Amino acid sequence: MGVKKKKETQVTSLTVCHQDLETLRSLADVEGKNLASLLLHCVQLTDGVSQIHYVKQIVPLLEKANKNGKCDPTIRSCLDILAGIYLSLNLKNPLKKVLASSLNDLPEFFLTEATQSFTSRLQEELNTTTDLYSYRKVIDNISSCMENFDLGRSGVNNLLENVLHYLQKSLIEISEENRKLAGNHIVQTQLMNDLLVGIRVSVMLVQKVQGFQRLHLKSSPTWQSMCGLLSIFTKFLSDDDLLQTIQSTSGLAVILFIKAMFHPPEKIADLISSLLLRSVDHTSIPEWLLNCCRSLCGADVSQSALLFLCQGTLTMLDWQDGRMGPSGEALLLDTVRVLFTLSSQIKESTLEMFLSRILASWTNSAIQVLESSSPSLKDRLNGNSDVVRRLLEYVYTHWEHPLDALRHQTKTIFRNILQMHQLALQESGSDLAADGFIFQLTESLLRLEWHSKGKYTCLGCLVDYIGIEHILALAKTIPSQILEVMGDQSLVPYASDLLETMFKSHKSCLKSQAVDSTWIDKWHETWVSPLLFILCEGNLDQKSYVIDYYLSKLLNCNPESLSYMVKILQTSADAKTGSYDSRGALGALMACLRTARAHGHLQSATDAWRDLVSSARIKQGLIHQHCQVRIDTLGLLCESNRSTEIVSTEEMECIQFFITYNLNSQSPGVRQQICSLLKKLFCRIQESSQVLYKLEQSKSKHEPENELTRQHPSVSLQQYKNFMSSICNSLFEALFPGSSYPTRFSALTILGSIAEVFPVPEGRVQTVYQLSHDIDVGRFQTLMECLTGTFEEVKILAFDLLMKLPKTFVQFQDSEKLQGLFQAALELSTSTKPYDCVTASYLLNFLIWQNALPSSLSAYLKTQRVACGDGDKSAALVESNTLIVIKCLLENLEEEVSRAENSLLQAAASFPMYGRVHCITGALRKLALNSLQLVNEWRPVVEKLLVTSYRLSAVVSPVIQSSSPEGLIPMDTDAESASRLQTILNEIQPRDTNDYFNRAKILKECDSFDLEDLSASVPNIDTSAEIKGKEGKTCDVTAQMVLVCCWRSMKEVALLLGSLCQLLPMRSVPESPDGLLTVEQVKEIGDYFKQHLLQSRHRGAFELAYTGFVKLTEILNRCPDLSLQKLPEEWLWNVLEEIRCSDPSSKLCATRRSAGIPFYIQALLASEPKKGKMDLLKITMKELISLAGPTDDSQSTVPKVHALNILRALFRDTRLGEIITPYIADGAKAAILGFTSPVWAVRNSSTLLFSTLITRIFGVKRGKDELSKKNRMTGSEFFSRFPELYPFLLKQLETVANTVDSDTGELNHHPSMFLLLLVLGRLYPSPMDGACSALSMAPFIPFIMRCGCSPVYRSREMAARALVPFVMMDEIPDTIRTLLAKLPDCTDQCFRQNHIHGTLLQVFHLLQAFSDSKYRMNTYFQQELADVAVCTKAKIWLAKRQNPCLVTRAVYIDILFLLTCCLDKPSKDNRPVLEHLGFWEEVRRIILGSELITGFSYTFTVPGLPQYLQSLTKLAIAAVWAVAAQAGEQARDVPISFSRLLESSFPEVRLLTLEALLERFSAAASGLGEKGLPPLLWNTGGTFLMLAVKESHPECLCKILKILHCMDPSEWLPQTERCVHLTPKEFLIWTMDIASNERSEIQSEALRLASKVIAHHMQTCEETRDLVAPNLKQWVQLVLSSCEDHLPTKSRLAAAEVLTSTAPFFLTNPHPILGLQDTLALWKCVLTLLQSEEQVIRDAATETVMTAMSQENTCQSTEFAFCRVDASIALDLALAVLCDLLQQWDQLAPGLPVLLGWLLGEGDDLTVCVESMHQVEDYLFEKTEVNFWAETLIFMKYLYKHLFRLLSKSSWRPLSPERLCHLQRTASEQCHLLSQLFRELPPAAEFLKTVEFTRLRIREERALACLRLLAFLEGKEGEDTPVLRALDSPAAGNQLTLPRTETAC
Repeated sequence: MGVKKKKETQVTSLTVCHQDLETLRSLADVEGKNLASLLLHCVQLTDGVSQIHYVKQIVPLLEKANKNGKCDPTIRSCLDILAGIYLSLNLKNPLKKVLASSLNDLPEFFLTEATQSFTSRLQEELNTTTDLYSYRKVIDNISSCMENFDLGRSGVNNLLENVLHYLQKSLIEISEENRKLAGNHIVQTQLMNDLLVGIRVSVMLVQKVQGFQRLHLKSSPTWQSMCGLLSIFTKFLSDDDLLQTIQSTSGLAVILFIKAMFHPPEKIADLISSLLLRSVDHTSIPEWLLNCCRSLCGADVSQSALLFLCQGTLTMLDWQDGRMGPSGEALLLDTVRVLFTLSSQIKESTLEMFLSRILASWTNSAIQVLESSSPSLKDRLNGNSDVVRRLLEYVYTHWEHPLDALRHQTKTIFRNILQMHQLALQESGSDLAADGFIFQLTESLLRLEWHSKGKYTCLGCLVDYIGIEHILALAKTIPSQILEVMGDQSLVPYASDLLETMFKSHKSCLKSQAVDSTWIDKWHETWVSPLLFILCEGNLDQKSYVIDYYLSKLLNCNPESLSYMVKILQTSADAKTGSYDSRGALGALMACLRTARAHGHLQSATDAWRDLVSSARIKQGLIHQHCQVRIDTLGLLCESNRSTEIVSTEEMECIQFFITYNLNSQSPGVRQQICSLLKKLFCRIQESSQVLYKLEQSKSKHEPENELTRQHPSVSLQQYKNFMSSICNSLFEALFPGSSYPTRFSALTILGSIAEVFPVPEGRVQTVYQLSHDIDVGRFQTLMECLTGTFEEVKILAFDLLMKLPKTFVQFQDSEKLQGLFQAALELSTSTKPYDCVTASYLLNFLIWQNALPSSLSAYLKTQRVACGDGDKSAALVESNTLIVIKCLLENLEEEVSRAENSLLQAAASFPMYGRVHCITGALRKLALNSLQLVNEWRPVVEKLLVTSYRLSAVVSPVIQSSSPEGLIPMDTDAESASRLQTILNEIQPRDTNDYFNRAKILKECDSFDLEDLSASVPNIDTSAEIKGKEGKTCDVTAQMVLVCCWRSMKEVALLLGSLCQLLPMRSVPESPDGLLTVEQVKEIGDYFKQHLLQSRHRGAFELAYTGFVKLTEILNRCPDLSLQKLPEEWLWNVLEEIRCSDPSSKLCATRRSAGIPFYIQALLASEPKKGKMDLLKITMKELISLAGPTDDSQSTVPKVHALNILRALFRDTRLGEIITPYIADGAKAAILGFTSPVWAVRNSSTLLFSTLITRIFGVKRGKDELSKKNRMTGSEFFSRFPELYPFLLKQLETVANTVDSDTGELNHHPSMFLLLLVLGRLYPSPMDGACSALSMAPFIPFIMRCGCSPVYRSREMAARALVPFVMMDEIPDTIRTLLAKLPDCTDQCFRQNHIHGTLLQVFHLLQAFSDSKYRMNTYFQQELADVAVCTKAKIWLAKRQNPCLVTRAVYIDILFLLTCCLDKPSKDNRPVLEHLGFWEEVRRIILGSELITGFSYTFTVPGLPQYLQSLTKLAIAAVWAVAAQAGEQARDVPISFSRLLESSFPEVRLLTLEALLERFSAAASGLGEKGLPPLLWNTGGTFLMLAVKESHPECLCKILKILHCMDPSEWLPQTERCVHLTPKEFLIWTMDIASNERSEIQSEALRLASKVIAHHMQTCEETRDLVAPNLKQWVQLVLSSCEDHLPTKSRLAAAEVLTSTAPFFLTNPHPILGLQDTLALWKCVLTLLQSEEQVIRDAATETVMTAMSQENTCQSTEFAFCRVDASIALDLALAVLCDLLQQWDQLAPGLPVLLGWLLGEGDDLTVCVESMHQVEDYLFEKTEVNFWAETLIFMKYLYKHLFRLLSKSSWRPLSPERLCHLQRTASEQCHLLSQLFRELPPAAEFLKTVEFTRLRIREERALACLRLLAFLEGKEGEDTPVLRALDSPAAGNQLTLPRTETAC
């Protein structure tokens, strides 16, 4: 929103040589008016911008001189100097362009002299420049002379021969130098850029210099230079070691030079055709061409050379208007054939990118030719031609390509195809939309699934060409279809662009046809109505994307639609208020208004709520239950298309209201949006305030009437100041003790934005607000305390804010406080809690930068601080302070490392060293290390730092490098010596090196081993030990503590070393005065990383070592020192050699996925410059793939495991991007073949690699469905990207299919079958695939079908899933019939159940895919399925007892069930298809003959029984519903009754039946069922009562209770005595007993049911109400117990729902039924649930509050009755309603003590605080229940506010009841105890004892608030009463911070 300052252009000043300067001085006249004086003045200036002014005066001066009619020697000399100046300037210097522009206007009289000057100067430069590294400047000068500079072009024309010779010489020498310096990336990059520029200048010469038109003398020097250059370009074109841009430009140059040199021009096309087709006849071409281009005239031209020749052909030849004639047309067709061939061969991503651009270029050339081409070419390039078919295939196979740029080219190609077809048809004059090709193309595109991105771009092109009307005619609902897809983020941009194209086209079409304005209604109906439906009813993601991407475009197209949308949404806003998971119409309204205002379609928010929506509705939006409604409403207030729009008073009030309730948002996304929107608002305030200041200063009497002048500017400015001050007050108050992480994050982020937007004013700039004016000592201390939290984001924000404040705010003036804070930081840096060392780092950095270090530390600095300027002084202070702190930390660290060398356990328990290292790294990172002043002092520090780091690493690395670091604890005590430690370290040497797979580990050569012997042999390895902690307390040192100490130390050392390499300047030689790191030190660091990455076993250690190592490798690759630059390459070869050798003595880790080895290689390869050829990557990949491939050598196991693991890491590395794509196919082969290895480790690594490749190829899984089409690919696309996988997968699948099932019945496992089927299952045929594709998927189908015969169940299932995508949707019925025909008849004697099962599974999955398809309702397909049903009936015996196998019976029954679902449409005679076929009769026979009727003789040991039961039950239920639907109330002829199913002894049967019944009952209860309950289920309450009492299966019981809950209690409650022999009261007690004793889910359902029964009794007569009254106490206890925090979410949700349903009876009843204590206890439950950490529970509790607010007697309590509100304000509203109810009930006297008890926190035992103060050291991994959302003081604030208001407006005063006296006594005792505890805390307790300090602060605030209210009650306010000034009034009660008053008690 802020205005960005324009970047100032840096102009380097021009200079002249000494000789020219003397010349100018000698020629300058005394008056200073001639040209020499002007130039002399110009060159003496040092500012380039000022020089431009003088340069522009040259030509006007010469025009005056021109009048004299002569060119005197002065001007001649000046022109010569000007030529010298021009050639001396840098190419990018603006002065060069200005000078050229000026000289272009030179008077004609001086042109000859000027040309001679330029020619001579250029000649001199060409002759004298011999340094190879200066060639570039000369080439740049030649280039600039050719670019829009007439004098320069004339000079080059005059010297053409010399220039060409110079270019030839320079290109030869530069390329030779480049060859010699192979491996030196930095120099090579520069040289290759020089080559590229040289080639481009050569091309420019030929294109722009006129001399080439006369080129025909073969013996001239110019001709010889041209031939030489052509030879060079040919060589470059074939040199793969050069950059591809050089090769590409060389391709252009070759064609251009041939075009310029070859005669006659008519034969050029034929010559180039023969070059491209590699069919050059050497006898028919000139000798000079053969000599120059010999490598291009053979048959072995490389793919890249051919590709770039094609590019040159299309770019450099003139295709316009078919000027090349028939031979040009032939060349055009030859070029595209070559490109198609290359398309199937090229797999490197950069070449693929070139190819796509060249194909797009070809289509552009084809369009140019077609505009005036022969009829034969039009026939060969129309839509039905072979060329266009292949172009479309290219588009279809590449429109989903991972490279965005390539996908964009497919769009260009498709659009050009349409244009080509249009041009080819032009003469026939046919309508494009009605054309057969276009119609077919449109239909096939519409048939595609919407997940295909290419569909959108191609449809957009079609709309542009044929209009939207034709597409809407084919698919009327296309707007809704596209909007439905917009829930998927990856498709949103494509969908929104297509919609925009469509509705713009539709609008222009309707407007052109319409005679009045009624067209808009049709447009609204088509495009706006579906949008409004989505905004109100769509899911969250869908709405968000539709608003962001679609709504704004729609409004920009037609702004008038806003009023139409608002009108519709206003009318439905009251009805559809939304909920926590739905925005409703209010949300849609706010979204529309926000978008409209942000895009300038709404003048201001004030206008919005004045004209469109009320301010009350805005307020509702700001606290709406749905977070996005709140954000949209805030966006409406904050966003504006004008950055200077005045913020109105109403907006400011609403923002203040919003901040009160919305800081504590758990969602990071919501927090980010809130902070971002408020920052936009602050920017508006700042920028509009500048306008107001100008208005105020101008004091103009004739100001225009606009919004700026509605009130005086000074009034608006004062409002701004008050508003910003109020906002800051609210934000600082939010940083109260115990405030949650979200609150702190939001408050600090917003405060940071304020400090950034309103900076300290400089000069005359006025700022409306300054944050520093509102910060006092207390607030400064609050910010300091924010550094103590456990979340680092809060520390960062607090630190950054502190750093933005003036240094005068450092309130630690006396040395004691400074020393205390510094000591606290030092103590925290050795804490065993990792987050403490982060606090220490920020504290130390704060003291460093604020120059607040204790004076005692100055002794660490040897050099006196040097005097310097203000700016330098600050930097010098920071540097010296940093040096002091690092020296101090280093001294401590050295001492601790020495102690750790004696006792690692003591270190882990008392002084884990990683904190010190972290603080050192933190201090270094904040310092600008490239401009140090105390270099001599830094060098020894850096050296000592490195030595200490290596020592620390040596102490902890044995643990990290042991075979099992997680459970290791090397035991040592202070008494043991260092030699003993060495013995221990020897015991923990790695046991998983390269000999891991080669020999077994023998512990002891005896049958068994004695544990005592083992412990005697290794006495010092254990799981825990006792050691003295920091404060001399004994504590247990666990293995985890040792491990954390070790791996974090390794982590910090790695990050420190990485930072040192990255930040410190390097010394090229040891004696160098600048730089801190020597080359040797860098090599040592590299060796350190190498050792630890290759030997560490702990993931945390090697992952972070990798982070540091990456920093080092990035530095090395950019390092000018060649020995350092070569290091990564050397390290890479060494580790690859070590992997390849598989030496048993190697220390490489062969388990843990090769531990750090993949990370090591990843770092070395990923840092290789991406713009280079990536040679290291290519060689490494080839080596790894060869190692990972199949071998017979048993010694190759370990290298293979390493290779597979490394490949996996490289394929996962996103930095390698598409560079690694060419190796995917080989990686997949290695993984699939590796899966067949007999060694488990190889199979495991192969599986992991395969999984990575699947993700790499098909993308990250974006849907719940494993085979979601979002993660699939068409077969043609897959095999065109990886063509070598086609024969491989086919061959492998054939091998598997041939061996999958032997005739002997022997089990034949084929391990790779699973992987093959997994890959194939992700492919699918596209309707766009060509019929005769060479990569057809058809050959795979028979093999997949045969895999279904596997004896392995899972393999059969996989084969069935894999078959589905291979069969086109319209071929499914035929395929099913073919499969069914293979099944045996009941008379067959010999058949195998595995074969039957595999076939049936394939039928089932094909049928399932069909039933999910959009063609299901198509009449043709219904008929096809009816035929399938007939075929199924023919094999019906497989579903009956004739088939002994339950597994195949179950699948067949599933097929029958699916058919019943598919064939649910009536036939022509209105009889259902299934009945017409006699299908239900067959089903009836199956059920009647099944075990459901006859009983079971099986047990669960029979294979497939559970599946069979479930399948049979589903079919039986379907049959029952079908019969019931036909027979209505006379449904007596059902095959089996529900009661029989429910009486089954098998829980699977009962559960499925209950689920089906519950679905019907739930639909009827919620009103979703169209006809209510079917007659079959009437009067079934008694049945369910009996089932409930008898049921023993938990899930079934749960379902029964749910069904009873759905039913009306009046239907079944009277039957309890008859059915279960329990009175209604006894049944209620039984239900509550279940709720008390059963497990959570049943408990929840029983509680819901009991509550519904109680509610039913409350609503009926008083007699029944009295009946259950005695049981209400038990029910209340049940609800109370269900609200406890430790319970599962389901239990607490049930409690919230129960409270909501019973709120009118027990919470808000004007005549309370429960006693006051129980009623208040239920209210306390509501308040507890509102403070739950889980959003879903808070939302459910909010429903309770909304129900309570909407009752007749409570709706006046608040202004938000009947509104959907968020939990944060619901807490406030709930207390408001409760206080109002106490007054209504006249229960203030007994109720007040209870509420004051809540305020004081009665029940929270203060002794816990006391005990925690004296407890022993916390365990490192101790887990406690923590609520990160609830804020105790917020609850206290709201309660205090409402009690204060209640007591203030009430005339009643209690007469000193005992309860109040007890409370006063308790609160006073607490205050005294708290004061004592505060005194016991150490100095800087807020940092050292943060948890205890915060806990005491909260208790103190509560006690003081309670005392304040008690004092108010007694009317005893005075000096001796504890006073809370923050809460003096209800208005002040809104403040959150309650200042601690230690002296108060």
